[in-house]
Amino acid sequence: MDKAHVEELSSKHAALDALIDEEEHRPLPDIIRLHELKKEKLRLKDELAGHFH
Repeated sequence: MDKAHVEELSSKHAALDALIDEEEHRPLPDIIRLHELKKEKLRLKDELAGHFH
């Protein structure tokens, strides 16, 4: 995995973090959307972690 790909994954991870935070602070958060966002964030984290090991 090259540096550009790592940066892209990191950027997507940060964007998902922002979306999760936004959803969690809504008056009525969409639990299903939160679950999907968190699942994708973990997938990206695992992909990034695999790159550094």
